[in-house]
Amino acid sequence: MQRLAIHIKGIVQGVGFRPFVYNLAQRYQLTGWVLNNSQGVQIEAEGPFQVVSCFVEQLRISAPPLAVVDEVLVTPCSLLGDKEFIIRYSCEQGQKSAWVSPDVATCPACLKEMNDPRDRRYRYAFTNCTNCGPRYSIIKDVPYDRAATTMSAFPMCVSCQAEYNDPTNRRFHAQPNACSACGPAYSFLTKAGEQIPCDVFNETRRMIAAGQIVAIKGIGGYHLACDARQEQAVSALRNRKIREDKPFAVMCSSVKVIRQLCEVSEEEELLLTSSARPIVLLAKKAGYDLAESIAPGTSFLGVMLPYSPAHWLLLADDDVWVMTSGNVSDEPIVYQDEEALDSLGNIADYFLMHNREIFQQCDDSVVRMVSNQRQILRRSRGFSPKPLTISQEIPPILAVGGEAKNTFCLTRGSFVFMSSHMGDLENLTTYQAYLAAISHYKRLFAIEPTLIAYDLHPEYLATKYALDLAVPQVGVQHHHAHIASVLAEHRIDEQVIGVAFDGTGYGADGTLWGGEFLVADYKGFTRLGHCKYLPLPGGAKAIKEPWRMAAWVLYNLYGKEFAAFDIELSRNLPSGWQLMMEAACKGINAPITSSAGRLFDIAAGILGVCHAIHYEGQGAIELEWAGQKQCGQVLPYTISQGHPYILDFMPTFAAMTEALRRGIGSDFLAACFHVTIADATVAMIRNIRRDTGIRKVALSGGVWQNKIVLEKVFGMLQQDGFLVYTNQLVPPNDGGLALGQAVVAGACIRER
Repeated sequence: MQRLAIHIKGIVQGVGFRPFVYNLAQRYQLTGWVLNNSQGVQIEAEGPFQVVSCFVEQLRISAPPLAVVDEVLVTPCSLLGDKEFIIRYSCEQGQKSAWVSPDVATCPACLKEMNDPRDRRYRYAFTNCTNCGPRYSIIKDVPYDRAATTMSAFPMCVSCQAEYNDPTNRRFHAQPNACSACGPAYSFLTKAGEQIPCDVFNETRRMIAAGQIVAIKGIGGYHLACDARQEQAVSALRNRKIREDKPFAVMCSSVKVIRQLCEVSEEEELLLTSSARPIVLLAKKAGYDLAESIAPGTSFLGVMLPYSPAHWLLLADDDVWVMTSGNVSDEPIVYQDEEALDSLGNIADYFLMHNREIFQQCDDSVVRMVSNQRQILRRSRGFSPKPLTISQEIPPILAVGGEAKNTFCLTRGSFVFMSSHMGDLENLTTYQAYLAAISHYKRLFAIEPTLIAYDLHPEYLATKYALDLAVPQVGVQHHHAHIASVLAEHRIDEQVIGVAFDGTGYGADGTLWGGEFLVADYKGFTRLGHCKYLPLPGGAKAIKEPWRMAAWVLYNLYGKEFAAFDIELSRNLPSGWQLMMEAACKGINAPITSSAGRLFDIAAGILGVCHAIHYEGQGAIELEWAGQKQCGQVLPYTISQGHPYILDFMPTFAAMTEALRRGIGSDFLAACFHVTIADATVAMIRNIRRDTGIRKVALSGGVWQNKIVLEKVFGMLQQDGFLVYTNQLVPPNDGGLALGQAVVAGACIRER
C-alpha cells in the first residue's frame, strides 16, 4: 500500500477536474481526497502501489477536454487508512498560482438539453456544465468556487444542488450551475430602461426582423445587433456608432448558412466550431447577399457562430445578424448595465439584458487562416487568460504593451499571462479599463512584478504609466519586440533575420521606423536594412490622409507639374497642397519614417483607391481588395548596397504613375504593387543571408496581416530553403507586442 500527495498545476479549476479525479479514484477503488487551492488541485490518494501509480498516470493523460495539465508533483506521505474518497472544500494554501480557464462556448450536451421540451433546462439561457460556459468573465478570485464568482448572487435550488453534489452528474461541482428556478434571467427593456413584459427572445427576434437595433448583454459584454440583410438597419447602426467604414462582424445560425456566404475550408470550419468560437475572417462568395455596408472595401467577412445559450435561442433558420462590440467607436466594449443604458442609448432601440454581473469585460477574438496556419488578429474571449509557455524561466515581469490594439502581460517562471484585447489607450475609457485589468491580473495570478518592460515611444500612455512605477524598468524597441514575440512563440533561442513591417514604431535613432530588416535574438538586434525614409507631410495627419504622402512622392518625382496629370489624385488635390509639399521638402512639420505601412497608403493614394483613413489599415485593406483578382508583375525598385541596405520604392511609384497615365487599370497596378513588395522583401532577406548565413526568418508587425504579401513572401522564402516563422499564438500587430517586451526584458536580466 502507498499514499501519495499529488499537486497538479495548470488550467485545472472550472473545467471539471475535481469530478474527474473523484470518479477516477472510484474506478481504481482508492481512498483519500481532492480539493482546489490557490495553486491548483491538491490530491491525496491511498491504495495498492501499482493501482496508485496507474491513477497518477491517468491524471496526466486522461484529463477533461478543457483542462491543461502543466505539472504533476508527487510526494509520498504516511498511510491514513481512509474509508472513502471525497471532495473537500477549497482552501487558500501558499502563494496563488492557479490558472484560470477562458470562457467556453456551449457544449453539445447542454445544447441538446436546451432544445428538449421535456428537459427542465428547455430554452434556459444560462445552461452550462463543467465542459462549457462562462469562466474568466465571472471569476473574481481563486480558488475557483461559486463564492468567488458573480454566480454567488444565485443560490442553487434543490435540483441544481443535487446535480452539483452527484459525482456521476455532468454538473458535479460545476460552479456556474443554474436553472430557470434559481439562476440568472434575461429581460427586455426600452432604451429608457423600462422593462417590457414579453417572451424576451421572441420579442428580440421580432424587433431585429423589423429593422431595429438591439443591445444584447452576453458573456463578456454587450453586442449591438441588427439584421445583416437590411441595408437601412446596418447603415443606421454604422451612423449611430460613428463607425464610418470599418467592417462589422456577423453571427450566423449555422455553418450551413456561413457556407452560403463565404468560402470555408476544413481548417476554417474547425476554427469556427472550436470551443473558443472566435470571429473568423472568410473570403466572400460570389453569391454573398448581405447589406453592402457591412464590410465595404474588402473581400473578407468576419463571421462567428453562436457561443452562448442566448445566441442559440436568438438565431435560427438562415439568420445572419450583425453582432458588433457594444461601444462607441474606439472605446472598450461596454459590460456594466448602467453604463450600457447611458452610452448605448443613442445607438440601440432596445436592450436585452440579464442580471448576472460580468466581472471582467472580454471582447470577441478574431482569427484567420493564412498559408494553412492560424493567424490571431485579436486575442481575447476564448483564448485569454490561458497562459503561453516560453523556453526559459524569467522573473515576474509586467510588459505594458503599446498604444494601439493594446494588450499587456504578466510573467511567472516560464509562463506568460497575456491580457485580453484592451484597445487603443489614447482613449481615456480604454486607459482606465487597462489600469483596472492590470490590477485584476496581478491579484488573480498573485504576481507582483519585479521588472517593468515598456515601449521606447515617450508619448505612449503605457510607457508613461510604466515610467511612473517604482519598479526597475527596461525599455524595449518596438520592432525588436515584434520579432521577439515570434521567437518566444516558437521557442527559438538563436539569431534570426527579422522583418518587422508595420505602420509606426519609435526607432532607436528617434525617427519613426516601420520597414525594418533586423538580425535579432532576445538579447538584442542589429538593423541591417530598412525601407527608405520618407516624410509625413503635416505630421500625424498624413497617417489619416493618404493623399498627402502620395502627393509628396509625385511632387518629388515630377515637381508641381504632376498636378496636371490625368489621374484621380491630381484631380482631387485640395487648395494649399503645394505649400504643404514645399514645407515637407524643407522638413517643416514632416517627420521622416521608414514605415512599410505608409507605402501601402501611398500606393492607395496614387491609384485613387483610398483618400482618407477612417480606421487603422484601411488604405492597405482596400488596396488588397483592389488587387486580389489580378496576377500583377514586379515593378522597378532599388536596394542600395552597404550596411544598412536601403530599400527604395520611388521607382515603383514612378512606374505605377506612368502606367496610370497610359490608361492601365488601378486594379492591375494594385496587384503589381503587392507583387513588388513581396519580391523586394525577399531580395533584401537574400542579401542578409549572404552576409550572415542565417536561414531562419521571423515575420511580424501589422503589415503581415496582408494576406497577399504574406503568402507570396512565405512561399518564395520556403522555395529558397528558408525556415519561416510567423505569429500564431498572439497577433502580429501591436496586440502581440507585450509578449516580445517580456522576453526581451527577461533576457536583459539574464545578461546582467
